Amino acid sequence: MTNTTNRAVVYVISDSVGETAELVVKAATSQFDPTDFDVRRVPYVEDTATIQEVMTLAKEMNAIVAFTLVVPELREFLLNVASKEQVQVVDIIGPMIDHIQKAIGKEPRNEPGLVHKLDEDYFRRVEAIEFAVKYDDGRDPRGIGLADIVLVGVSRTSKTPLSQYLAHKRLKVANVPIVPEVEPPEELFKVNEGKCYALKISPEKLNDIRKERLKALGLNAEASYANMSRIKEELEYFDKIIHKMNCQVIDVSNRAVEETANLILSLYRGKHSS
Repeated sequence: MTNTTNRAVVYVISDSVGETAELVVKAATSQFDPTDFDVRRVPYVEDTATIQEVMTLAKEMNAIVAFTLVVPELREFLLNVASKEQVQVVDIIGPMIDHIQKAIGKEPRNEPGLVHKLDEDYFRRVEAIEFAVKYDDGRDPRGIGLADIVLVGVSRTSKTPLSQYLAHKRLKVANVPIVPEVEPPEELFKVNEGKCYALKISPEKLNDIRKERLKALGLNAEASYANMSRIKEELEYFDKIIHKMNCQVIDVSNRAVEETANLILSLYRGKHSS
């Protein structure tokens, strides 16, 4: 077979999806006229037979081969065939792996697809963060059923920062405030108790937190929001609601956000590990 298209053929060989190599090739061809090139991706290459077949085609078509093979045996095989058949090849990721290995003195994982896995991890985290924002402070009760974790508590028990912290761990979190004047959404009483966490706090600690919050806002620290009788009323109502829900209770009175989040993570993973 010969190349009769008058376009330069570039084969992209990868032991994963091949997106990295193709992007590099297209970035290079963009410096010329991209219509002069025919880029052909060959993904998920796991055996020498496929490499041999592509290299034979490349030789017949006078093509260039760009590749990202992280398995050493496959890289070595391709390079040997290229030398023997005099096919032009470009190792896109290999030299960088070699230099990093020398720089840090550690062996690479040699596992295909890790970049793609990292991308998936990133997008799951972004999705969780967007979820936490959308279903923050009981804005939409539909999020309760969709969430991995549901946090409930009175105002100033760190529901929002906890939601964001857990979102960075790729967990979708909805949080619901408990206020005596507002009936909790029906969805809250239908939630699986294994994903519900009630944030308990002492009246004294909550009083201190709310006073500081009012001062930061330039408001009177003696307002009803920070009044001890009001706080006790809220906490009594909170206890009543939590008793109906029968969910895990966590005392956040003397815990930092990170400490509470890690406790929730530990409890959640313990309940959901198979």
